Amino acid sequence: MTLDQFRPWAERALAPFVRVSKALGLTPNAVSVTAFLLAIAAGVAFYLGRSNPLWWPAASLLVFANGWLDLVDGALARELDIASEGGDMLDHVLDRYADIAVIAGVAAGADAYALGLLAVTGVLMTSYLGTQIQAVGLGRQYGGLLGRADRLALVGVAGVVVYVAPEIAGFGVLTLLLALFAVVGHLTALQRFWGAWRDLE
Repeated sequence: MTLDQFRPWAERALAPFVRVSKALGLTPNAVSVTAFLLAIAAGVAFYLGRSNPLWWPAASLLVFANGWLDLVDGALARELDIASEGGDMLDHVLDRYADIAVIAGVAAGADAYALGLLAVTGVLMTSYLGTQIQAVGLGRQYGGLLGRADRLALVGVAGVVVYVAPEIAGFGVLTLLLALFAVVGHLTALQRFWGAWRDLE
């Protein structure tokens, strides 16, 4: 399961957003920072959902906006022909902090901090393996059981589901989401490692 395979299709739908960004005079780095700020807002919204469930679907919208702008920044850089290693590094750093902000918010909203720690380490290790594989010359790795696009989609859907039905089979929706990230995140990291290890032999 990975939505990252549809990245080329998604990028073709970015043209209107790239045109708007250009018209507003935004740089790719500015779009990256905006996406990061939306992720922080999403994390806060997930936390606020504990006292007012209306914040949960709001958090979903913010998560989806973060994911979409994360595609727009790269497309804008290519359109302006100013793609750079510095911009790529900034994008990766902000993506990791965005992941932390969103998962921390989900953990706070679910009051499941230990599970949140396991989830965020699984997510970070998955992303780390993707860039480390690139560092050893095998190309950037987006695949595996649960890529970033999958995680954002699941978080976004969970925000809507938890508003409609806070529990499934007696378990909190956000708790189940964290458990999924904790288990499948680490499995995805190991899957990426094993695939790269075999390619290097």
